[in-house]
Amino acid sequence: MYIAVVGVGYVGLVTGAAFSDLGNDVVCVDVDQSKIDGLKAGRMPIYEPGLEEIVLRNMEDGRLDFSTDLAAAVVRSDVIFIAVNTPPLPNGKTDLSAVEEVARGIAKHINKYKIIVNKSTVPVGTGDFVRRIIATNKKRNVDFDVVSNPEFLREGSAIADTLQPDRIVIGAPNHQVAMTLLELYAGLERPMLITDVQSAELIKYASNSYLAMRISFINAMADVCEACGADISQVVKGMGYDSRIGPHFLQPGLGYGGSCFPKDTESLIHTAAAFGVNLELLSAVVEINRSRARRFVERMRQVLGTLDGKVVGILGLAFKPQTDDVREAKSLEVIRLLVSSGAQVRAYDPVAIPRARAILPEMNYVDSAYAAVQGADAIALITEWNEFRFLRFDLVRAAMRRPLIFDGRNVYEPERLRKLGFEYHSIGRPAILPPPEIALGVESIDAAALP
Repeated sequence: MYIAVVGVGYVGLVTGAAFSDLGNDVVCVDVDQSKIDGLKAGRMPIYEPGLEEIVLRNMEDGRLDFSTDLAAAVVRSDVIFIAVNTPPLPNGKTDLSAVEEVARGIAKHINKYKIIVNKSTVPVGTGDFVRRIIATNKKRNVDFDVVSNPEFLREGSAIADTLQPDRIVIGAPNHQVAMTLLELYAGLERPMLITDVQSAELIKYASNSYLAMRISFINAMADVCEACGADISQVVKGMGYDSRIGPHFLQPGLGYGGSCFPKDTESLIHTAAAFGVNLELLSAVVEINRSRARRFVERMRQVLGTLDGKVVGILGLAFKPQTDDVREAKSLEVIRLLVSSGAQVRAYDPVAIPRARAILPEMNYVDSAYAAVQGADAIALITEWNEFRFLRFDLVRAAMRRPLIFDGRNVYEPERLRKLGFEYHSIGRPAILPPPEIALGVESIDAAALP
């Protein structure tokens, strides 16, 4: 098939690359000329493991191309995927202006029957919205159908999630249209669910909001554990063994971030309200998540006595490992709170520093974890990159002014850090103090001596 994918963000670029890898002729279209030029030169606009290889392979084989010419893409294609950004407005409503712009462009150039697929995460009713725009503005008397085909990609594993998804959801207006999409996905041999358009649109929001609810629930339980002296890791283990619950998305920490969970929960609340439904449960989920960074920094303040003048090493800026995405990242919120309290922040991330610098240009960014902890009064671990799990803690302790770790993701084993001479504070677990025989005052070593 000839496929056009409009938008070369996470969803569009991965979708286009995957469909070309399945043997289709794909053109990815975007209004950003610099992105298109970069892709044509083999430069990826995002960090995603495995993406560069699959893009370059299919470009070389002639199945994947990139363009700013929406008109040519529409004319040539059989199926058009809309995969543009749908950010939240200040009131929580989803901004569909980019979707509307693409729909108007399709209407202007549509020349024969097309299937238009909403791949972007959009609220219930967007399929009808797109259909009305195209029907009202099309220049030729040709037929078309609008389908909902939500994505379920996780940044950091987007390629695997596209080629080996848990399920493929197709919301179609009729059986014939659904069969065309089924044919497109047939090579993946994965479970497929055919629904009406409205149900498909809601499945994505319901799925993400439920996962967000699990994260906020376990974080609320972590707060209870801290208050009563229980250990959230044991509570999670006991819950996870229950086959009705399972262990997934029960990791306590600083809460969820990124481009999906925050905006999708807010959008579902707003969409439900538009239909007269008050999702108080989901509102509580959002509020718990908003409180995590404030609570984390306040704990740092209590332990340190004051944050004014303290040096804090930040480990991790991306909202999760294996991505450079800092949208709604807890790191940025923590940094802002620390700086506003007078702390001196030194930050490191393996891949996300360029994106963080675009948002917080005045920050002190360093090129290694060891540089971040040099002379620090405390470490704040924000993103659970693997390299942070395997630090040389003898060197870390020697480099710090005070061997104090605040673990926002419960990465480390408390007893091990205690034996290594650290004071250790994590989420929902008792604080750990070093053995009294280990002195806390350690002369700093030069950063040049560190790995």
